[in-house]
Amino acid sequence: MNDKSLMENLLLLEKGVCDLFLHGTIESPTDNVHQTFNTALSDALCMQDTIYDKMAAKGWYPAEQADQNKITSVKQKFLAQ
Repeated sequence: MNDKSLMENLLLLEKGVCDLFLHGTIESPTDNVHQTFNTALSDALCMQDTIYDKMAAKGWYPAEQADQNKITSVKQKFLAQ
């Protein structure tokens, strides 16, 4: 397995962990459990961001710049509602 595949797998795994922690946070029956899940979610999101940054720096996760006209169009659409 090459480095790119390994990083892709780590990122997918971390996204899954974030999803589980999010649902744990939402469904928590007590404040203590909620805070524990929320802290774990925050830590997992930071790790996900670090993995993404490393992949993007190597060109393994290319992102396109959004067209400003499209952004403005979507803003206007939702402001009109």
